[in-house]
Amino acid sequence: MLTDARLVAAKDLRIEMRSKVTVSQVVPFAGLVLVMFGFALDANRPTLDLATSGLFWVTVLFVAVMAVQRSTAIETTDGARRALLLAGVEPSAVFMGKAAAVAVQLLAVELVLIGGIIVLYDASIEEPLLLVATCVTATAGIAAAGTLLGALVAGVRARETVLPILLLPVLAPVLLGATRAFDDALGAVAVNGWSWLAMLVGFTVINVAFGVTAYGVLLEET
Repeated sequence: MLTDARLVAAKDLRIEMRSKVTVSQVVPFAGLVLVMFGFALDANRPTLDLATSGLFWVTVLFVAVMAVQRSTAIETTDGARRALLLAGVEPSAVFMGKAAAVAVQLLAVELVLIGGIIVLYDASIEEPLLLVATCVTATAGIAAAGTLLGALVAGVRARETVLPILLLPVLAPVLLGATRAFDDALGAVAVNGWSWLAMLVGFTVINVAFGVTAYGVLLEET
């Protein structure tokens, strides 16, 4: 299964590298969102300092919606999803591969955004390990939930609008937990970020397990 998952992930990442959508559209969009938030709150610097973590993760969720929509479109174009099933690739491997590809793209964007909040918002990182662990864990949960819901709406004609409506409420625990953990990592608020990270771990494990189990059913129905 792991070999097939790596092949699926590599396929999606190669398509993204050739299309250059992430570099030419997603990263500039994410940077623009940070700049706009910065302009909106710059007059009230204490508020901006307190809101930095939340603005970071709201931007990540916007980018995640775009990444999942792209990932879903790849499999619904020219019968690619059916071809994978006919090739004998296990649905769980397809899920893991596509989720991994989405996660890699999100982590790349998050790296740029971290640089953005340091430069634009004058943020300082007090606990680098907590920050990295939060990014990896939250991103894995976002990618798993997004890939699963992407398969759910793949056959819907208006999936571009239905997906955000379904995905954003599901990711509310990630927004809450990752924001609080980032508050601790950036030294913005005196909270126990590691306890919030534990909640993110639980969310991620549940979504990965559910995705591995249910993805095959969704593929057959769509």
